[in-house]
Amino acid sequence: MDVNERIKAVLAEHAIVLFMKGTPQFPMCGFSSRAAQALQEAGANFHAVNVLADPEVRAALPHYANWPTFPQLFIQGELIGGCDIIEDLKASGELTRMAADVTGADS
Repeated sequence: MDVNERIKAVLAEHAIVLFMKGTPQFPMCGFSSRAAQALQEAGANFHAVNVLADPEVRAALPHYANWPTFPQLFIQGELIGGCDIIEDLKASGELTRMAADVTGADS
């Protein structure tokens, strides 16, 4: 399975996916830490992918998503954005609503 197929498979398997540096418990950059924290505070049940542990995904995802930086949040397979967008959505209450909309899905 090539790397783009692996990315598609992860997105198909989980309703909310955060591609980040590190893990939610041990983030390896401030932006990834803030994004994971915003999702946790919004009550999102999300799947995290540590791009530092998978160099192929780390290299391919910016091209796949047409988004150059990490973290990258996908909901229902659609790119939502990076850290600033995630924090803006949380501040407006929209992130909580989006997370609630996919509750019950296997995320």
